[in-house]
Amino acid sequence: MSAFSPSTLQLIKALQAMPGIGRKSAQRLALHLLDKDRSAAVNIQNSISQALENVVYCKQCQLLWDEDICHICTNPKRDNGQLCVVESPLDMIAIEESMAYKGRYFVLNGKISPLDGIGPTELKLPLLKEVAATTKELVLAINPTVEGDATAHFILEMFKNTDHKITRIAYGVPFGGELEYLDQQTLFHAFTTRSDI
Repeated sequence: MSAFSPSTLQLIKALQAMPGIGRKSAQRLALHLLDKDRSAAVNIQNSISQALENVVYCKQCQLLWDEDICHICTNPKRDNGQLCVVESPLDMIAIEESMAYKGRYFVLNGKISPLDGIGPTELKLPLLKEVAATTKELVLAINPTVEGDATAHFILEMFKNTDHKITRIAYGVPFGGELEYLDQQTLFHAFTTRSDI
């Protein structure tokens, strides 16, 4: 028999659906919200309801936003000749915070993974082709995983008979990193993708 009420158990299970939240963390969060800070719980409830009602996918880049077209796609200072393809909004945010890129984006919101039932249609790759029609360069900023490589390969095949320049961001030794602490795959990739200086 559980020491938690049925409603508390339901809240714990709901919190466990969040990435990185296990059973113990979900229990602590649920008890904190119910016992210590009910006003925060109400604020979270209202924020989730408002987000579910207002947030949609940008019709051009697929970023989650409060309007049909996001602030990046409507920014006239962005380079319309470049389109950076990323797996997730968090990848896009990381690139934006680096201030290294000034073009537009296309957020896949996933990667090709047949085992998970995710194919080109689920990633809206037909929309990518449409959005990329006015660009000169596709920058693939897709994670170097098996699924990421398959996704990058599929995109490369989609655009192989076009005039698009297709590049992929470099991977390898991190700035400030020490070689002795890097894994073999990172070192292998760093050596096989080295560039002239």
